Amino acid sequence: MKKILLSAVGALTLLSANLCADGVVVKSKAGTLKFNGTHYLGFVHKDPDNGESDDYFETRRNYFQVKAYFNDMPKNYARITMDTHNEKDGAVNVWLKYAYLYLDNVLPNTGVEIGQVHRPWIDYEEHHNWLYRSVAKTFMEEHNGAHFTNSADKGIDFKTATDYFSSEIGLFNGEGYHEKDTDGENGLSFEWRLTANLFATGKEHVHPDKETYSDLSFFGQYNTKHLKNDEDFVWYGANFVYNQPQFLIGATYATADDAGTANNAKTGNGYSVNGEYRIDPTWSLFGRFDHFEADDDSEREETIAGVAYKYSKNVKFLANLFDIKDKETKAMLTAEVNW
Repeated sequence: MKKILLSAVGALTLLSANLCADGVVVKSKAGTLKFNGTHYLGFVHKDPDNGESDDYFETRRNYFQVKAYFNDMPKNYARITMDTHNEKDGAVNVWLKYAYLYLDNVLPNTGVEIGQVHRPWIDYEEHHNWLYRSVAKTFMEEHNGAHFTNSADKGIDFKTATDYFSSEIGLFNGEGYHEKDTDGENGLSFEWRLTANLFATGKEHVHPDKETYSDLSFFGQYNTKHLKNDEDFVWYGANFVYNQPQFLIGATYATADDAGTANNAKTGNGYSVNGEYRIDPTWSLFGRFDHFEADDDSEREETIAGVAYKYSKNVKFLANLFDIKDKETKAMLTAEVNW
């Protein structure tokens, strides 16, 4: 696990800006620098099935990002994203989430990310299907769901976009940006997403509260020598989503085989269904149900239900309940901030 000190962000700022009497002058070899951030700020009340209840405030996640666009190739850029994470011992660490070069149109309708890059599925689902990352991770990443993968890794990711078909296909270290890369002990991971964009939205950055779209996706990964295991971890899934400005419905099915260990908690299959109903431009209701049955006879199941209020273009407030089978119930309040 890579832990990057928060001072790295300050150093980046000092290197890229010179203070003067009239304000801040930013100097860069890139033609344009784009800065943005995302914050999930919340309050949680937990009622474990065994144990005492707990109440606490949290800075759930914080992302700080810079993109540097090049003068001679305006669609090409370099990106770095820092991500804070709350550790179990109470410390707040800063991780390097993304650090990559994006080159546009290296193949017909295809760009490529090189470095610490997106993995093919998570980012797509967070922008098309499960729109409430500030409340919970997607089913494929969530600890109480399938828990197969995470969103970033070192590698190369080819991204294709046409009107009726889009895809991401890549080769990665396979352990994700949370885990340590070890010499010779891990293999590589081949990962993919293939999507039929049924309403010709494959090239668009969709806005769910304004547009209608429907996608059918097949995705997965073939990870060799997963986490120091001499055997392979193979999983794949399918997802369907239909969205129009008034509502969204989505469903995912996934199955996995972690051949390294008998009665493994990651070998098995499961599904997730989710939806959102937009009452008006500011108020929405949302919900999700996850279910996964593993070969070790364990069963992971959770239900999420909540309401969201769009305070402004940059701020959204959310209140929701979790019911996690055989573990706990909890209530959450969240301020989601994007700038």
